[in-house]
Amino acid sequence: MHHFVLKNGGLHAEGVSLEVLAEQVGTPTYVYSTATLTRHYGLLRDAVAQHRHALGDALIAFAVKANSNISVLATLARLGCGADTVSEGEIRRALKAGVPADRIIFSGVGKTDAELAFALDQGVRQINVESGVELDRLIAVVERMGLKQRGPADRAVGPPEVAIRVNPKVGAGGHAKITTGGEGDKFGVPVEQALALYARAAASPHVTPVGLACHIGSQITDLAPLEAAFRTLRDMTLTLRAQGLSVTRLDLGGGLGVPYHGQADTASIADYVAMCARVLDGLDVEAAFEPGRLLAANAGVLLSRVIQVNERADGRRFLVLDAAMNDLMRPALYDAFHEVVPVRPRDGEALPYDIVGPVCETGDTFARDRMLAPLKAGDLVAFTGAGAYGAVMSSEYNSRPLVAEVLVDGDRWAVIRDRPTYEDMWAREPKADWL
Repeated sequence: MHHFVLKNGGLHAEGVSLEVLAEQVGTPTYVYSTATLTRHYGLLRDAVAQHRHALGDALIAFAVKANSNISVLATLARLGCGADTVSEGEIRRALKAGVPADRIIFSGVGKTDAELAFALDQGVRQINVESGVELDRLIAVVERMGLKQRGPADRAVGPPEVAIRVNPKVGAGGHAKITTGGEGDKFGVPVEQALALYARAAASPHVTPVGLACHIGSQITDLAPLEAAFRTLRDMTLTLRAQGLSVTRLDLGGGLGVPYHGQADTASIADYVAMCARVLDGLDVEAAFEPGRLLAANAGVLLSRVIQVNERADGRRFLVLDAAMNDLMRPALYDAFHEVVPVRPRDGEALPYDIVGPVCETGDTFARDRMLAPLKAGDLVAFTGAGAYGAVMSSEYNSRPLVAEVLVDGDRWAVIRDRPTYEDMWAREPKADWL
């Protein structure tokens, strides 16, 4: 389900040679495929449309935290995709990319008053409230603003629409650090408290509760925990309606995993959506989906060049790349797996390599004892499945220039984030006037 293929002996992104990109843009560089983004969004959109009877006029809102590049967001926005955001900056990026405010969801456990005010002023579709304290602060912000309308003059008048994010005590995900629905996790409100909070919101003239939300983790490869969480939302919906309260939306979050090479395959998009429809059938609600990794992971690779191969007397072989943990944090942070493939494979018996970067941390290790065809200094390699949670987590640690990004569309390509020069980096750090 991606468009990175070998042509004429070298790896291409759609119709563009990665060797050409390395020569003209340099390395390390993220390269994204428009065709893959389009295909993945289309698969999810079409699956959702087949179950409209159960899912209503569902919103697909890309999780901006997975890949916040404005050109990537604009690519999805042109297809009709909304945005799931967790900060004012992400809301601004989504708006800049052309996502309408009424297709933006604002989530997050620590929204500031300023961020809430900005979201209200823009008239976002929905604010997902994650605690009683946050509901109180949101009401206070609405009161201070003297809210007369949800946004610009052509937008609907009335209090902001909110959903209560539920912690269903169902934690799942590819790593403990990306599990978000467990009892001890910081996200959401326990079920009984969430029911009371929904009723409290309904009694306020300053907000309009419209639904429930949950997100239990990321890189989930089994549908069972997702179904358990969604059934909790279904039961809560029936309970709230029995109390005379209106529930018209269920935000199912994201989390469905992708088949990173070397890991077990995950459930298909079709099976996932069919399960959601089965759980929500008969509720007469609008569903929301917040995919991030699902759309973007396999739409991107990280292109890197071999600096040298260090061989020790004990036989250990280090493949030293110009990409480092500051360019791709996932292996250091989550022990995440990324397949590493040569851009121009050569014949020869596979050898075990420890794949490392130049940063002064032992944690700057992408893989141990990875079997690869012979490689030498100057060769290009690509980390696959790197389109999500790659560039967004990058930094300038060790004073390394921020990684560049490129978007490919057929035979054309564009740099969509420049690699800063050292002068650019220094310009952001004015020296104290007494030095």
